[in-house]
Amino acid sequence: MSSGEQAEAKGGGLDPAEKLREQLANGLARARLNQTQLAKIAKLGRTTVSEALSDSKPVPSRETVAALAGALRLPAQELLALQRAALENPHTTEPGPGRPIAEYDPHDLEVHPAGSRIRESVPSLGSGGTLPMPAYVAREHDRVLAAAMQDAMHGNSQIVVLVGSSSTGKTRACWEAVQGLRDQGWRLWHPFDPTRAQAALRDLYRVGPRTVVWLNEAQHYLGDPVLGEQIAAAIHGVLTDIERGPVVVLATLWPEYARSYTAPPTPGDLDKHSRTRELISGRTLSVPDSFDAQDLVAARALAEGGDELMADALTRVGSDARVAQDLAGAPELLNRYVNASPAARALLDAAMDSRRLGVSLHLPQQLLTDAALGYLSEIEYSHLSDDWAERAYDELSQPVHGKHAPLRRTVPRQERRPGTFSSGGVESFESVVSYRLADFLEQYGRAKRQVHCPPSSFWEAGRAHLTIAQDINTLSLAARRRFRLQWADALRLRAAELGSAEALCDLTKERELARDFTGAEEFAHRALGVGSTEATRMLGGMRSAESRTQSIAFIQGNEAGSTPAKEGVENQADVRIGADELYRIAAEHGDTAVLGMLAMRLESAGDSQGAEAFAQKAARHGSADAVLSLADARDKAGDWEMAQRLYRQAVDSGELKALCPLALIVEKAGSGDDAEALAERAADTGTTDAMHSLAVIRVGAGDIEGAKRIAIKAARLGNTSALDAFTRSSAMAFPLGEMLSMAREVAEIGDTTCLRYVARAAADSGKFEMSEKILHEAALLGDFEAMQTLALRRFEAEGQKGAKEIFTQAANRGSAAALSVLSIIADKEGDQEEAEILALRAAEGGDAKSLLLLALRREAASDLSAAKSIYQRAVDCNVSDALSFWSVMEERNGNPKGAEDLARKAATKGDFSAVEKLALMRAEDGDLLGAEGLALEAAQQGKIKALQLLTEKADEVRDSEMSTRIYRLIADLGVDDGTFTEKLTVLWPQGLDPDGTPTLA
Repeated sequence: MSSGEQAEAKGGGLDPAEKLREQLANGLARARLNQTQLAKIAKLGRTTVSEALSDSKPVPSRETVAALAGALRLPAQELLALQRAALENPHTTEPGPGRPIAEYDPHDLEVHPAGSRIRESVPSLGSGGTLPMPAYVAREHDRVLAAAMQDAMHGNSQIVVLVGSSSTGKTRACWEAVQGLRDQGWRLWHPFDPTRAQAALRDLYRVGPRTVVWLNEAQHYLGDPVLGEQIAAAIHGVLTDIERGPVVVLATLWPEYARSYTAPPTPGDLDKHSRTRELISGRTLSVPDSFDAQDLVAARALAEGGDELMADALTRVGSDARVAQDLAGAPELLNRYVNASPAARALLDAAMDSRRLGVSLHLPQQLLTDAALGYLSEIEYSHLSDDWAERAYDELSQPVHGKHAPLRRTVPRQERRPGTFSSGGVESFESVVSYRLADFLEQYGRAKRQVHCPPSSFWEAGRAHLTIAQDINTLSLAARRRFRLQWADALRLRAAELGSAEALCDLTKERELARDFTGAEEFAHRALGVGSTEATRMLGGMRSAESRTQSIAFIQGNEAGSTPAKEGVENQADVRIGADELYRIAAEHGDTAVLGMLAMRLESAGDSQGAEAFAQKAARHGSADAVLSLADARDKAGDWEMAQRLYRQAVDSGELKALCPLALIVEKAGSGDDAEALAERAADTGTTDAMHSLAVIRVGAGDIEGAKRIAIKAARLGNTSALDAFTRSSAMAFPLGEMLSMAREVAEIGDTTCLRYVARAAADSGKFEMSEKILHEAALLGDFEAMQTLALRRFEAEGQKGAKEIFTQAANRGSAAALSVLSIIADKEGDQEEAEILALRAAEGGDAKSLLLLALRREAASDLSAAKSIYQRAVDCNVSDALSFWSVMEERNGNPKGAEDLARKAATKGDFSAVEKLALMRAEDGDLLGAEGLALEAAQQGKIKALQLLTEKADEVRDSEMSTRIYRLIADLGVDDGTFTEKLTVLWPQGLDPDGTPTLA
């Protein structure tokens, strides 16, 4: 809006926001409506209307203004001009991205509507309109979510990541959780345009207080190969910025993504998810696949109370109690897949394989059409009509529930076609028709198609029709893991043609390993031309290997020099740039890793001033790691003054992990009070390591009182390790009475370990009666180790009766561990009924091992019937390993079918180790064929021990046919394991064709 338009909009001395609200208020008065009536007419929330009319609230959104103008019959364009001017007014506070929660429809946030087949059985729904949502059954995860929302209302920013399979109710749970926030006037922001990751990174810095950041299917944000880590860092910034809080981040993930993001990196490999792992670790909330008994009771009550949708779903739910999936239409989606026409099913298979092998969410139609041909049998292919694709897409686009379908067409995107320009020299765009696979079928494909390697048509279609370089490079990696080497190379070259820096860097490494340095440099320069700072490091590494004559002084002397323009670099494949100059180029492009490396190189060479200059440059680019590394180096060199200054700088820039080393260096410098204050500040951030270290340092220096003070402070903050260390190292420095007083103070916080240390010190001093009393005190507080120690002493003095008395006292105080021991004692005494009662009580109290031990004892006594009964009790008590132990027992006792059934039942509950155990047992017993199928099932869940053992056993018995079959299976699964790769290379040097036959040279 021009300045003239703003002035005209302001008019009458009022600013635009004031004039906008004045016109709305006058319109409301003329219409003789109250706010509740206006909200109903405008189809807005009552809170939204109230805030739109309130001078103390943010400027209402365009959607709200338009709705109010229509309801009040006011000139919409004039009001919208005022709204625009209000947002542009420097005195107006912009509320940040998103809009009031009350303005959202849950289906707009990807909450699944109920299944369409319910229309047939619930006549009241009619034949048109949007399907309603069934009443909601609050489960255990909902209670945890509700507590987090309460914390947010009290001003504390929150992040909760719901982890569960597709259609288990994750998104609906989030929607229910924010309803309390809606009533408090909170906003909600769902970033998705132009892509989810781009939208999130673009506007996270604008998120304001009382906003819910909605990251449904968070793998599209956190898992983005380019932006994911930056998004995780930005979210962390939002959550820790006090001025922007409170903010709630709600995210959902499938279990396989959560496992991938939180798994620690393999030593030596690139840590791809470090910031994401830090962000979500400890903040995930599991959403079960099934309703438990209590949930089903609540669901039936809703059905009996008149909820027709819930009642209809309950008529179809079997013993697995997958109510949420049924309501979301998952069974019907699967039915549509299973009963699809051959052409439609081929399209779905191609879509499933595309998604599980890493292609982006929106799948180009031509990719699916061309790929699908290879999934058809010869007979199916011969029966195709000329319009087969049109008919198949039409079949798959028919809704299954609400607006969802097995394969639905998405809004055409504008795709850049590389190398195509209009007559005016502007790069042209091409509309690409795309499709999106239903979430449930995507997850089903990941689980059920893992062992299938796609046909040649799939790889060729990907190479020909994918235009996103990252997608093609991801497919290349998938082909390589499946040992389809020719397709891996072809796809990687295609990705390189489209400018994939990752593909170009991979090709650089490959050429360098082959000692083709000319080819390596060519690819590295191309990578440098698309902005890859990794390429500069690689080129620098090659140059360093060729010549070690470049000096660090060269870096310093050229620091003020200009960086070659990208266009120049692209055309300089034959120019030999020095290694240190290449590192400098990377540094000036903001590669903080290179900046840190240069800083440490200069430090090692004795150039402290130059080292600090590069470390400070890294800090200005947003990374304090170089400063921290330099501070650590100065600390080790004894330059405490400089180290302290650098640590303080890191702390001031927000790197609170520097508090711990700063506290220790301040302590070494003799400023004890400052060190304690820093250690306490570190404790406020969640780590009491500095307190522990200070206590240990002071004990070593003979400052017992100072160590005691620090240790007690740490214990009060929840970390008793410092006091434990102090107690052990200082046991003789204080009277036992004073030590006991300290230990009791810590025990009140919930940690009784210090009581045990004092008891040990009393025993060492010959005060056995005092020692026993202290142990008894700890035992009654639930300290099982103290209980065992005391029981052993009583047993030595009084026999079984004395020991039993101790555990009985503890059990009467609620110790489940004591109940478990009493169960074992009763069983040894021959009272099996009492043993089972006690074990069951222990399990109900949280200690389930006694049930498993009892079952094992019954099996050892050949009383399999009793063992089964106990295992069933353990299953009923949700003992995690019960089905696995039971399965192994059945296998050991000649019931392989029962063993497999139990192992697969365990797998449905998330325990895949049971299947692997059976496979390992059979392989060890020489039943290789019996083990093979089970080993495959286990491998599909990421457990490959059984496959490894099978290959060893097959080689031992010289069964080359089985060995080859297993290795082919390993290739098809894409198992990424170095030992397998080595063997596969020996078997098939040129790799495999997509159909599994060895590739010819």
